Amino acid sequence: MNPNTILTMNAQKPNFSAEEVLNVLKYRYATKKFDPNAKISKETFDAILEAARLAPTSMGFEPWKMIVLQDAELRQKIKPFAWGAQNPLDNASHFIVFIANKKNDVTFGSAYLDHVLKEIHQIPDKVYEFFREAYTNFSTKDFNTMESERAAFDWSAKQAYIVMANMMTAAAFFGGDSCAIEGFQPKELDRILGAEEKLYDTEHYSAAVTLALGYRNETPHRDKTRRPLTESVIWK
Repeated sequence: MNPNTILTMNAQKPNFSAEEVLNVLKYRYATKKFDPNAKISKETFDAILEAARLAPTSMGFEPWKMIVLQDAELRQKIKPFAWGAQNPLDNASHFIVFIANKKNDVTFGSAYLDHVLKEIHQIPDKVYEFFREAYTNFSTKDFNTMESERAAFDWSAKQAYIVMANMMTAAAFFGGDSCAIEGFQPKELDRILGAEEKLYDTEHYSAAVTLALGYRNETPHRDKTRRPLTESVIWK
């Protein structure tokens, strides 16, 4: 068996009620103040990480990585360039920086995509050629994600957001809290975490989004407000 295989065909069918699932989603909110003394257990965080690994991405290419930033000094180092994460950088149990692959990595035939297809998925040659045709058509015609460096990176970043959403939902199932944070300067995080700290190669990756996880140190100050479904859903 491929060591990277996740056994899904025989996974037990979930049996949550609609009320239970919706309660989890109602419990989750964009936590701004975290309790510095409340830490996510290793067992729970490992499960949240597995939720990330189980998240879907386009064609299963997984064009992302995450940095679990637990070093207090390094958190302080990026703090001047992360205006939206001031309290989380000080107090969140876990702070994550998602980095997404750049254009060269998500061009078909790249070392990265060949690694995913041939070594991770272990697909046969015929399927590889199917991916070549399907992905090339998708990335150069249908969605034209290869039209620029920015378009390709934005496509990769979309995949990271899917992964992040899985983690936030998983955290809520465990009674934890989260906040997705875009309030930072990507170039500065790339400079510090990539160029200076060598945590990633900035020729291949750039910071896409950040995520704080932990436990709330505040009471939500208002209920959620959302557009009614009549404004959001088109039936035909």
